[in-house]
Amino acid sequence: MIDTDFFRAWLILLRTPGLGPAGLRECLAGQAGDIHAALRSLSAQSDSLPDAARDWLRHPCEKRLAADLAWLDQPGHRLLCCTDEDFPPLLETIPQPPAALFVAGSAELLLHPQVAIVGARASTLSGRTHARAFAQALGRAGFVVASGMADGIDGAAHEAALDAGLPTVAVIGTGPDRVYPRKHHALARRIAWQGALVSEFPPGTPARADHFPRRNRLLSGLALGTLVVEAGLPSGSLITARLAAEQGREVFALPGSIHNPLARGCHQLIRDGARLVETAGEIVDALAPAAVALGRELASRLDDPTDPAPAAPTDAAGQIVLDALGHGPMALDELAGRVAQPVAGLTTALLLLELDGKVEALPGNRYQRLPG
Repeated sequence: MIDTDFFRAWLILLRTPGLGPAGLRECLAGQAGDIHAALRSLSAQSDSLPDAARDWLRHPCEKRLAADLAWLDQPGHRLLCCTDEDFPPLLETIPQPPAALFVAGSAELLLHPQVAIVGARASTLSGRTHARAFAQALGRAGFVVASGMADGIDGAAHEAALDAGLPTVAVIGTGPDRVYPRKHHALARRIAWQGALVSEFPPGTPARADHFPRRNRLLSGLALGTLVVEAGLPSGSLITARLAAEQGREVFALPGSIHNPLARGCHQLIRDGARLVETAGEIVDALAPAAVALGRELASRLDDPTDPAPAAPTDAAGQIVLDALGHGPMALDELAGRVAQPVAGLTTALLLLELDGKVEALPGNRYQRLPG
């Protein structure tokens, strides 16, 4: 059972009209991260708020909150709050970071190094083939493939990862209980089972045009790099690439035929400074240092958040995890019990071992030690 009072307070503030992520984070900062105190503080100053916010805080829709809580109470569903120790650190560095994320599936995947693969909805067969090949190669190299679950390149990247038994993350522009486009219902179920569906929007939120730029900033923000496979001029994929560059992330683009209008966006990105890539190995080589740095940052933060220079994980700590794994597949929760570590901290150790070629991630949030 979930902590109903705790999440009810979060949901009230997340749904307060006009507050937004920045306003909610400001409320939390003023109350030392206490969501109940933040709600009391905002309610006390409701007379100074817009009418819609004041009315909501005084009389929130209990039916809507009950539906939200019912969604959260389902297995595999989570509200990942910015005050949680396993909130993705990469999102803290982007402009307008979210206050919370609704996750269906494995929230632990958001701590893994990700590569976003995006491209045209009206993609070519060649583009979808490239997306599939890059998704599987990057997934096997230890990166989680992320995309936006749209038609075309997005869907091909997700499906390729799933077909190879690899996890994938879909960042969506609707509530976590909605699917857009509707044809992707089966894909959404597979992603929630084998990876994670992630949304900034509460349950019941329909698709709206202004939601997708907000979605794109999260997709690029969660990833260490963004690969654009095909894109016209203009396109949503170019917006995602621009956001990635503004967030200090790597941007990669596949070149194409000068006669293909869906190559023009990629060529424009390359002219603007994106890395031209022809193989997944080039992306792995470019992002491996950042992936290792992310792992060490997570280990440091989870080890002692108040220590200005905590030690990085040791070889001995990695060996403890390897010994506990044995030689058969093991679920993450079982492994955490064996090594007496929280799941969030263990995920970091597994990330480093995976990048070192010693551990392989399997479907169902399981891991297996590799020979050698």
